[in-house]
Amino acid sequence: MKQRLLATATIAASLALAGCATSPGYSSGYGGSGYGGGYNARPANCYDCGTVTRIEVVGGNNNPNIAGPLIGGVVGAVAAKELARRNTDSEGRRNVAIGAGAVGGAVAGNAIQNRVEGSGQYNVHVRMQDGRTTVVSQSDLGGIQEGSYVRVQNGRAYVY
Repeated sequence: MKQRLLATATIAASLALAGCATSPGYSSGYGGSGYGGGYNARPANCYDCGTVTRIEVVGGNNNPNIAGPLIGGVVGAVAAKELARRNTDSEGRRNVAIGAGAVGGAVAGNAIQNRVEGSGQYNVHVRMQDGRTTVVSQSDLGGIQEGSYVRVQNGRAYVY
């Protein structure tokens, strides 16, 4: 019984961690243009405006997160075990609480590790309205995605 429960908790934690793994610079393919652009969605004569064609991650840590989810999972499981020991007399409920605590802790640990480490620098490739291309380096994207319409000022791209 305990082995089956441990296997189920392990599978649940693995699925939760797999759902947290995303590649930096991922774009949904819709280009961030949204709905309802209307007639005045883009200015006709904006010399500094263009469309983001590509976003590259430069530097930073591209390795998968291991320490954060692992430590978070252990802490979550221990905390859930203590809470379940105090609040229920059913062994099955305790085991479910421990599994849920481990998964929740792993997700929280992954998020904390992502925030602490940051993602380094981004090279934002922009095709300007007049046909020229430019690349700007910046430390955060500020909502920019591939396909976003941006304005380039002072060596930085801003959503326009």
